[in-house]
Amino acid sequence: MSSTAPLQPEPQPITACTISRDVQLFDLLIEDMEAAMGENWGDLGFADALAFLEQPEAADLEFVAVALSKEDEPQLALIADIIAHAKRRSIKVVLIADEVSPAALHQLLREGGDEFVPYPLPEGELAQAIERLRAGGGPLLPDAGDEPAAPRATDDRSGVVIPVQGLAGGSGATTLAVNLAWELACVDRKTPPRVCLIDLDLQFGSTATYLDLPRREAVLEILSDTASADSESLLAAMMPHKERLHVLTSPSELVPLDLIGPDDVARLIEMARVNFDYVVIDMPSNMVDWSETVLQAAHVYFATLELDMRSAQNTMRLKRALQSEDLPFEKLRFVLNRAPGFTDLSGKSRARRLADSLGISIEIQLPDGGRAVTQSADHGTPLAEGAAKSPLRREIAKLARSVHKVNTAEAKAKA
Repeated sequence: MSSTAPLQPEPQPITACTISRDVQLFDLLIEDMEAAMGENWGDLGFADALAFLEQPEAADLEFVAVALSKEDEPQLALIADIIAHAKRRSIKVVLIADEVSPAALHQLLREGGDEFVPYPLPEGELAQAIERLRAGGGPLLPDAGDEPAAPRATDDRSGVVIPVQGLAGGSGATTLAVNLAWELACVDRKTPPRVCLIDLDLQFGSTATYLDLPRREAVLEILSDTASADSESLLAAMMPHKERLHVLTSPSELVPLDLIGPDDVARLIEMARVNFDYVVIDMPSNMVDWSETVLQAAHVYFATLELDMRSAQNTMRLKRALQSEDLPFEKLRFVLNRAPGFTDLSGKSRARRLADSLGISIEIQLPDGGRAVTQSADHGTPLAEGAAKSPLRREIAKLARSVHKVNTAEAKAKA
């Protein structure tokens, strides 16, 4: 009598892997990986990933999904090393980011991230990213060859220059600049104004991330030689968002803040001003030798702060510096970000005391946008598209309407 052992199916190779501090923190990622890969995927912690990527089994991997949150940013060097190891083995990398800062995200993308998906994962977004990887559809950022045509130069405008600068880190300056520029571009649907956004935070500017735009090499060429630039070359270096807003992003690589000087900035602003009705400028938090040039060119200069000691101290430093140099401090309009709500009487009292102690007027108070701000930024969309009913979006839209109303009234008075 003979017996035959039942044949066991060959185990399927692991062709994908999640890498995270704890995959249980990304439950939606687990669901989407199971839907897309069945049982052919595994999970690794950051500490184990490097060792596994050196093993022969890693050759079967099609891609890895590196999931991280803002709590993981202290381990950014390790995560970048993991991505670099994966790329050396020709393994594709999908970045899953939950409230990760734009600067950290850019660093990881430069290390070789092929796709980026914000967390919580939008419906079907991971599956689409996997399909793009399998189709060999190129990197996350669009190729220069696919860029749309540049807007036509006009040289017949006299645009309003509106810089936005944060007086403390995280005070919402870029959020305000990006969304104010977009709201201005949409403020009049019958005769929409022509609006541009210039990112002068040359090192860590994130307007490109907030609007899901690539960074053109032409930006660095313009900044390196503004004397040879003209309106055509400036507009060619800009990227359009939805054909309404034109953006001069920060350069693709880190550059020194003194790459440009006062004369360069003056020429850049003038070229933009004669081609657009509104020129919104996202400023670096640093004061540099060309900050005075921007202030002198500005029609109104928004300075964002919060209800805390660092904002108060920095505001006082800025006030003393401008007044000691006899610079137009009166152009500044102070914007209180994450302002207390209508029923927060204690918070409102603190805001009044802050303004009184600094000898300033806080004319604009923006509510806390909450998680919607981070999600819209990670998705690369203005609040008007990603969180249209957000109280923060409504306040910025109101501000844009006010700016446009004043501008059009002044234009009619001059006519």
